[in-house]
Amino acid sequence: MDLKFKVIKESSCGARLGEFETKWGHHKTPMFMPVGTQATVKTLSPEELKAAGADIILSNTYHLWLRPGEDVVENAGGLHNFMNYKTGPILTDCGGFQVFSLAKPKDISEEGVKFKSHLDGKNLLLTPEKSIEIQNKLGSDIIMSFDECPPYPVTHEYMKNSVERTVRWAKRSLAANKKRDTQAQFGIVQGGEFADLRKFSAIETAKLDFDGYSVGGVSVGEDSETKLKMIEYATAYLPKDKIRYLMGVGEPMDLIDGVIRGIDIFDCVLPTRLARHGNALTRDGRTNLKNARFIKDLDPIEKDCDCYTCKNFTKSYIRHLLVSEESFGQRLISIHNIRFLTKLMEDIREHIEKDDLLEFREEFKERYLKNREMKK
Repeated sequence: MDLKFKVIKESSCGARLGEFETKWGHHKTPMFMPVGTQATVKTLSPEELKAAGADIILSNTYHLWLRPGEDVVENAGGLHNFMNYKTGPILTDCGGFQVFSLAKPKDISEEGVKFKSHLDGKNLLLTPEKSIEIQNKLGSDIIMSFDECPPYPVTHEYMKNSVERTVRWAKRSLAANKKRDTQAQFGIVQGGEFADLRKFSAIETAKLDFDGYSVGGVSVGEDSETKLKMIEYATAYLPKDKIRYLMGVGEPMDLIDGVIRGIDIFDCVLPTRLARHGNALTRDGRTNLKNARFIKDLDPIEKDCDCYTCKNFTKSYIRHLLVSEESFGQRLISIHNIRFLTKLMEDIREHIEKDDLLEFREEFKERYLKNREMKK
């Protein structure tokens, strides 16, 4: 599938304003994708996701392979029909991150990865060909090539062997895709904290002419400075006319910093995970709505937020739901948190257009981090 991506404007700081086209319409970048691991963004309906500004969602190959099984989803006509998500594209990841968290180094071979199911302990083997076969049956719009996501930190020697194998797996993944006409495919750049290996991975993966490129192995335990270097090491060698996707990153400051370094798409479980623990994202940092100071607070989570939650419910009511262990409270915060990040991306796009994203970053950072420090 031709995504027809184009860069509309590149700001003086390197941020890119772009758009791409799928059968679902035109999609603006930079963008944030909510994560629907098991064919659902936790607690939310497709209509609520659309209203919150979500344009694409992500589902997980590993989890759907184990339950309900790719054949069940294929029988339903693919993920869009199975979950009744008819408002935009779906991206499926390759399952690598989940698999490698379960596997031991000795179980990784040229063939693939042997590991035990986290559900029943069954012995499983996931190969590049199997990952693509599963994603073909899931029927997502964008699929990911199979890669190894090494832990952090590892030695240069370990990472070198891993990156070289991931490039070989990328070639096998590309050859295995039987639905390239309807499913776009992204390659994944690895290399950890090593500049030479990130360069090698980016150059060799770009030679394969994927529809887009992902920067993987980021936000896996490294400090902020190392994280930014990892991104820079990769994007410097990726094609400018293809989408760049930073996997598993969703902290607001990380989104802004990623965009400044040329990233177009992000995903993360952060907004719904925080919501399940009663935490709301705001311009003044994270807010724990279980706090007793909200017992009689009749303001919304954020007064200037246009989400369903902030238009209709108070912090007092949401706190009551949380302490009463009513799931509606988590659902309301999830709606707000996802809208917070999609609105942040809208603001970022506006400031790329104005070419003042660096100024916006400083203003956002001062308020977001200052108030976070005050709450400690």
